Amino acid sequence: MGIVPLPSHVHYKILLQILERQTLPALNPTSGEYAQAQQVVVSLRKALAHQKNLEDQCHRLERRVEHRWFLNDAPTPERPG
Repeated sequence: MGIVPLPSHVHYKILLQILERQTLPALNPTSGEYAQAQQVVVSLRKALAHQKNLEDQCHRLERRVEHRWFLNDAPTPERPG
């Protein structure tokens, strides 16, 4: 089987840093926007955890995972036809 392309973890971490260090402090903690921004943070943390679980599963199945920095890092994997 081929390589499993996944986003680099740094993409999640940068988004989390922006949200936690800049977005949340700019909002009123009692506002709806603040609550929504907090939900975005929670969702990103969950997404990263899900990706790490997928990576672990791939490693157990001896599938190679390749972290991508850009959409055009490498050609898209061939799809079974």
